[in-house]
Amino acid sequence: MITLHHLVRSRSKRIIWLLEELKVPYEIKAYQRDTVTQLAPPELRAVHPLGKSPVIEEDGKVLAESGAITEYLAQRFASETLVPAHGSDEYPLYLQWLHFAESSAALPLLMHYFLKVDGSETRFVSDYSQNEVKLILGYMDTHLSHNTWLVGDQFTAADILMSFIVEMAAGLGFLGDYPKLSEYLAALNEMPAAQRAATLEQQYDESAA
Repeated sequence: MITLHHLVRSRSKRIIWLLEELKVPYEIKAYQRDTVTQLAPPELRAVHPLGKSPVIEEDGKVLAESGAITEYLAQRFASETLVPAHGSDEYPLYLQWLHFAESSAALPLLMHYFLKVDGSETRFVSDYSQNEVKLILGYMDTHLSHNTWLVGDQFTAADILMSFIVEMAAGLGFLGDYPKLSEYLAALNEMPAAQRAATLEQQYDESAA
């Protein structure tokens, strides 16, 4: 049995979606955010030294990092559906998008979000983050104008991992200039496993009660 240590309103919602997509036995252990700081509670440090989510646990093995968890679970349980065949032309592209989500794409959006929350005046970082956001969203929008999903016509685990990026971009009000990304987000939200994950995420979020 896989245990997902899930922090509400976090990137770990994608792992719920992935597990729902895989149809493997799993359980969720949910953690609530501190009502003042909105940070993860200290109990998560007992699971992993970083005290962050998502983390999965199975048979005494603990694995952190969204990208690693996604790559590991998809390859293990859905190598013929959510992962292009090894040796195919699509496989390197799949790996690129899988790692793009948590590397090049995530930092500028998170930086922009943190600057917005902080409200401090900056000399460099604000302009840098906005330019980088435009770069990554433009890149994705152009790619999706020629592809149904990130890897052509095949829906893959990379699309699940990328969902956080597109949702965050939408929440920050960026998608108005990127029609293909808006269509892509709508298509992601229509996926049955994504809808089940959203319902489960809300059920575990005590602040939404």
